[in-house]
Amino acid sequence: MGKTELLITIILFNLFFVLFVVAIMVYIKKYKERKREYLNEIKITNEIHQKELLTTQLEIQQATMQQIGRELHDNIGQKLTLVSLYTQQLVHENKVPQASKRIEQIYQIINSSLHDLRSLSKNLTNDNISENEIVTLIQEEVNNLNALKKCKVTFQYNFESIDLEFVKKNVLLRITQEFLQNSLKHAYCSNIKIQLNSSPEIFLTLKIQDDGVGFDYAKVTSDGIGLKNMKKRAEIIGGQFNLESKPDLGTTLTIILNGPA
Repeated sequence: MGKTELLITIILFNLFFVLFVVAIMVYIKKYKERKREYLNEIKITNEIHQKELLTTQLEIQQATMQQIGRELHDNIGQKLTLVSLYTQQLVHENKVPQASKRIEQIYQIINSSLHDLRSLSKNLTNDNISENEIVTLIQEEVNNLNALKKCKVTFQYNFESIDLEFVKKNVLLRITQEFLQNSLKHAYCSNIKIQLNSSPEIFLTLKIQDDGVGFDYAKVTSDGIGLKNMKKRAEIIGGQFNLESKPDLGTTLTIILNGPA
């Protein structure tokens, strides 16, 4: 073999070697891209599954609560109404004067219980959530807390109505309730501020802030399962969850929804 042939052989060998290395690199790159796409598909599938699971759980919960609520209203409610009528009749007839005051007290207790039962029945059926705007639902929670006079709760919003599906409305309400209960039980706060805003840039922003004792969020353990559930619920409905808290500086929760229902 002459020098020219040897040189050509070496050049061809090096060329094939370079092409081989390039082919391997291209293969590895394509493999990583396909793996990334596959993992993204799995992630998206899991997110969709989680959303569908939450929706199904809420639908089952809603159906169960509606059944319980209807049973309370139709069965126990009617019986209490009948007892109330009988008691009222005894008061008007006044056949036992010495017991009329006691009968009147029983009548008042029954009516109070009947009112509470009807309120419970309404809440269990979830009609309140389906039929009302998120602003109305949060305002009801604010009114209930202010009635307790444990701390002052203020609510500010920049809209009256917004197109929000039941699941997202339910989750936002439950998260608000969870935060408020945590603030009342653990934060020893004097003030809680709730803001609910919508803008062309951001579909919906829910911000809740208390001036309580705060805590180190990084050190939250299994005892803080309520906080973790809030985060999980927010993420399942596509919300950005941010919780900031420091000892003696209060706690602030922000949830952002970037798209309509």
